[in-house]
Amino acid sequence: MSGHKYKGYTNTGRPLKIAFDVDGNDTPLMEEAQETTATPRYTGVGKGLCFMSLSSGSSGNCAYLGTPRGGILIDAGIREPVKYHRKKKNPERQDVPTLDQAFAELERNGVSRDMIKGILLTHAHQDHMRCLYPAVSACHCSVYCTMGVMAQMLQRSRISSRISDHHVPIFKEIPFRILDMEITPFETLHDVKSVGFSIEYEGERFVVATDMGAITDRAAHYMSNANYLMIECNYDHEMLVKGKYPPMLKDRVMSDKGHLDNAVAARFVAEHYHEGLHYVFLCHLSKDNNTEQLALSTMRQALEEHGLSVGDGSNAPDQRDRNVQIYALPRYTSSDWFVLA
Repeated sequence: MSGHKYKGYTNTGRPLKIAFDVDGNDTPLMEEAQETTATPRYTGVGKGLCFMSLSSGSSGNCAYLGTPRGGILIDAGIREPVKYHRKKKNPERQDVPTLDQAFAELERNGVSRDMIKGILLTHAHQDHMRCLYPAVSACHCSVYCTMGVMAQMLQRSRISSRISDHHVPIFKEIPFRILDMEITPFETLHDVKSVGFSIEYEGERFVVATDMGAITDRAAHYMSNANYLMIECNYDHEMLVKGKYPPMLKDRVMSDKGHLDNAVAARFVAEHYHEGLHYVFLCHLSKDNNTEQLALSTMRQALEEHGLSVGDGSNAPDQRDRNVQIYALPRYTSSDWFVLA
């Protein structure tokens, strides 16, 4: 395929008008006043959404999204603490942070592990769930994923089967709540069962759309309504074609169930821009087939060709009046701390 299309697959499903509420202990939310949470300890933060990526790329993925009441992790593909290693030689990726390092980054921004009330899992690849069980155990929280993702996780990985004791099943296009965030999973096209998430807080929507080879109609529906969009920019098409990957792997990456290239992501964002879109976070950049500069320049060019002014996400005075901010999430380190809404 050309690698430059985001349509061509049609999913005719429509969202179901059903919702269920759960808190960090998997019990129904009865009355707002009955729920107790840790005292907010954000540094310099008001009442809005806060976001930080802890690692984003082919090696490992984990991000935090929260409100003053607490928050969630999105995926847990970082390294396990040493006590979980089953072999003397650590078999895990050394280029991504450990769980303890991730917690330390959050602590520096006022988020303790007891404020993490759940972990959302997009799919069952190691770079997204490698550290899931230790993270769930450390935070004493639940993992929220579809039944299909849980089944594939237990079949494919060395994760403890005890993770199923912490599982809260979720269902595509059926909203649920964690704290004061309403979360809607939606199907994405990948080579395993996979979902994205639309997370709404006080009328603002943060949408996670990673690991997809093509953007379906239903995924486009949620992505095009985002105020903050975390979108995969996995590879540069020319770098991949000319690179060292074997032909079979190149075909997999470029397939409709593979990954998004920079041009596809950029064209989608440019064509679906609206005044309510404030930030675009470029995620899951490939180490071998992409660079931060390429991903950013491709996105910037597409937006500017549509007459839009583009900021660098720094919140510097000369950047604040731009139509939209773009920011590439680092592969191996934490991002800036973003106060979004």
